[in-house]
Amino acid sequence: MLDLAGIGIGPFNLSIAALLNETKELEYRFFDNKAEFAWHPGLLLPEAHMQTCYLKDLVTAVVPTSRVGFLSYLVDKKRFYRFLSTDISMISRTEFSDYMAWASSKLQNLNFNEGVQSIHYHQDHFVITTEQGEYQAKNICLGTGKKPHVPEEFKAQLGTKVFHACEIMGKELDLTNKRVAVIGGGQTGADIVLNALQHYWGQPKALYWISRRPNYQPLDEATFTNEFFTPQYTECFFELPELSKKREVKAQKLASDGITTECLKQIYQYLYQHFEVNGERKWVHLLPNRTAQQLTPHNDGYAVQCYNSLNQSEEVLDADYVILATGFESVLPQYLEPLKPLLHLSKDGGLQLDRHFNVQWQHQAGNQIYAVNAGLSSHGIAEPQLSLMAWRSAKIINHLAGKNVFDLSETQNFIDWTLPESTQPLTLTTAV
Repeated sequence: MLDLAGIGIGPFNLSIAALLNETKELEYRFFDNKAEFAWHPGLLLPEAHMQTCYLKDLVTAVVPTSRVGFLSYLVDKKRFYRFLSTDISMISRTEFSDYMAWASSKLQNLNFNEGVQSIHYHQDHFVITTEQGEYQAKNICLGTGKKPHVPEEFKAQLGTKVFHACEIMGKELDLTNKRVAVIGGGQTGADIVLNALQHYWGQPKALYWISRRPNYQPLDEATFTNEFFTPQYTECFFELPELSKKREVKAQKLASDGITTECLKQIYQYLYQHFEVNGERKWVHLLPNRTAQQLTPHNDGYAVQCYNSLNQSEEVLDADYVILATGFESVLPQYLEPLKPLLHLSKDGGLQLDRHFNVQWQHQAGNQIYAVNAGLSSHGIAEPQLSLMAWRSAKIINHLAGKNVFDLSETQNFIDWTLPESTQPLTLTTAV
């Protein structure tokens, strides 16, 4: 009987496994259908970099002495001094992915090549059926990630020339002399555009970068903005009224979903050097304020119909390839179908979490269902990011163990998000 069964071995569940490895009090096992650890391999573009500091790794924020921290990885790979000489603060996604794969190789109880098919609840425990057998667990943690989001109007055209960005590095693309449309104005769209400018897939005939945003907007990395990615703010956010939570998430969009300044600078410098200084034919077209509404097969390619919100007009462009950098979405995994009648889902069909990242369900008093990367609406914009994964992992383990296995106490806040309840507003009186 396992104390915890983890479903999926992505970064977040890997972090929990890494911290569980620091304590011998709990029996655990994690399952994944992949043959080995892989983190969005289709998005590991050569010029793609992290948006979070390398010290926000699997464990360091909680156990800086762990043997699976990023600094231990550098030492083990014999590159510690050379890494320091690079003066890099945001490492490449490729290196961070390699670090996590390295960490997974150092840990026990990770069952790769063993996907979970179904989970049932029986009396006082869960029965997990995998491709290789059955396991029993008192508690489970869902960490199978999100699915690529493809707008409904594009689904009928999916194929070799219309595909989601998460597939791009798994394809043998030749975009030489092709017209290419990249739909999506976030970091993924920017990474693809930057690599296309550098002819990674050959020299395109035309490149269209389509975005609904009013411009190509930078990631907000200011010091006080980073306070949104702290345990104190996350716990404060959880207590907010629902309307305040929705307002905050919307207002903080660029703190988590903007484009790094360095990436934008590289793109702009390319445009200046090649089209202004070198006087080359302008084959790159940046199209903000556009909503791609429809794809229609046309002349061995596709007519991309867009709505220009700036002048409220309809526009059509022709493309041979359409790459959808349209993000990811939460979908209840198929293996949860047996448990679905027992879950207290939100109005939109999503999981509802308590402060311990615990799913609200019928037998919550006796058995816990934890979920990671599922609490944007409950815990704020840090929840889908890597920034607080070690803290969240420790919080889940502390709750599971019923005691403080890891010390998560913090010093004072720089920002007083709320004042103590005992603080009363001043009553002003007018002198007579």
